[in-house]
Amino acid sequence: MSRRKPLPKLLYADSRGNIYDHPYLTMAGMSGNEAQLPEAVELIPLPEDSRLFTIPDTPPVAWDSRERRFITVSQVKEGRRSMPVQAVSAFMAPGYMRTLLPACDYSKKKVHLPLWSYTAVGWDAEEERFVVAATRVDANENWLPKNYDDRKLDPLVRRRLAEFPKNRLVEQLSRCAVDYHCFAAKNLFFRRWEAPIPTSPVCNSRCLGCISLQPSDCCPSNHERIPFVPTPEEIVELMLPHLEEAPDPIVSYGQGCEGDPIMQADTVATATRMLKEQASRGTVNFNSNGSIPERIRLLCDAGMDSMRFSMNSVQEELYNRYYRPKGYQFADVVESVRTAKERGLFTMINYLVSPGVTDSPAEVEALLAFIEKTGVDMLQMRNLSIDPAFYNERMGVTGKGIGMYRLLQRIKEAFPKIQYGYFNRTRENFYPEGYEKGWPIVE
Repeated sequence: MSRRKPLPKLLYADSRGNIYDHPYLTMAGMSGNEAQLPEAVELIPLPEDSRLFTIPDTPPVAWDSRERRFITVSQVKEGRRSMPVQAVSAFMAPGYMRTLLPACDYSKKKVHLPLWSYTAVGWDAEEERFVVAATRVDANENWLPKNYDDRKLDPLVRRRLAEFPKNRLVEQLSRCAVDYHCFAAKNLFFRRWEAPIPTSPVCNSRCLGCISLQPSDCCPSNHERIPFVPTPEEIVELMLPHLEEAPDPIVSYGQGCEGDPIMQADTVATATRMLKEQASRGTVNFNSNGSIPERIRLLCDAGMDSMRFSMNSVQEELYNRYYRPKGYQFADVVESVRTAKERGLFTMINYLVSPGVTDSPAEVEALLAFIEKTGVDMLQMRNLSIDPAFYNERMGVTGKGIGMYRLLQRIKEAFPKIQYGYFNRTRENFYPEGYEKGWPIVE
């Protein structure tokens, strides 16, 4: 009879950020606001290129097997003295979806946490390694940090700036690559894979977790928005060589340092037609909130290959709480998704997920109905970067979910052809061989 593997140990940190594992307390995670033990199926080794960090002044919650209950660990004894401790979180490498939040007493934190994604992490004493509550949803390794060596980047940035001295877009993207360390922007200068085309200084959403514009009383945005609208000629001058020369080339509107490109639909449509007329290869992708269906139709007709629509929820009330739309309705987004699919585009949802919200029973049922209604091809299970307590409070979370892993299982059982992912794809890889069985990914 096989011995049951013990659960991982609690990780905690001292005031200086030194991380320790507890001698007997067990790692816990959180779904919504409720602590729970992770299941064996959702515990994986901490992916390479991930990072650990502390949640300041916030004590962890652990499972005490002796008392058979969850406890808050405010202090840990060291010899005769006790020291205050704080929780530890993981920031995972891209391509992995978290299944549990870090378990801690968020009511004790004194700051609004920055725009990172927070994942439950523990210590596997038998294997002597960190483990996280997560599952891999995309096998593409192009986006791993090890592929982005800034020592090689700097001369390439200088070369492109000299090559396009009057192009404002290359100046914007050089700042994104060098100052903000945007991997997509770096790809432009490495001339490979997916490169971004920012176009819009404005947006008609006011997302709680916007990475390019935040109110002063919240938390710093990750970078500044593009301050101008590039001309179609500037876009084509920079992106045509990328499509023609890069391996696995994708150029994407709506990547990070802007509002929403749907606000500049005429410019985007004109540039896309020009690219399609001149390029002999490559994929043109459009990332958007999908707020204006008639503009989506315009862009489909201009020659887009794929579209990705950002949503934190497929329930109107929760969507509105996060996106806080200006001048459009949730029904417009649903119509845009259906339009893109009906026009023959590879259609994806940039699904901003958080345990306890995404896998709530109501969201699961709504998601099943949404897939049936729209025929969407892929769910990109993107970990929402936001303070978990702030998000749960704004979403009105009152209980826990069915489990993020179980959510993926249930969706796949109902819709075997739905694909999970984390990244955009080239046209050649929209429907890879065996995609119906593309998840779980066997490491």
